[in-house]
Amino acid sequence: FGRTPLSLAVGNGHEVVVKLLLATEQVDINFADRSGQTPFSLAVQWGHEAVVKLLLATEQVDINFPDRSGRTPLSLAAQWGHEAVVKLLLATEKVDVNFPDRLGRTPFSLAAQWGHEAVVKLLL
Repeated sequence: FGRTPLSLAVGNGHEVVVKLLLATEQVDINFADRSGQTPFSLAVQWGHEAVVKLLLATEQVDINFPDRSGRTPLSLAAQWGHEAVVKLLLATEKVDVNFPDRLGRTPFSLAAQWGHEAVVKLLL
């Protein structure tokens, strides 16, 4: 899939390893794999709240970077119902809440489609 050590650590929620890798300052925090997912989008998709916080703290994350399907990190968090992560993203005030994917679905419509009531309320 073209994933880096940072992507693999992030995707598995290994907070300590992510801290070590970030401390080297030799990782490309916005490197996208073949499916267009960055370490940040993987952390968001899997709901790894602590890792999301670490990556946001670097202030280098492209918070609206879409994957090959056009889904932004907020879209992924909404689709999977990760309420705490949605709150973190909204708190940045940098996230595009209406960014549609390639099928025209917004974070709000994805949350509604998958029945994530708490996320729908956050996005209203």
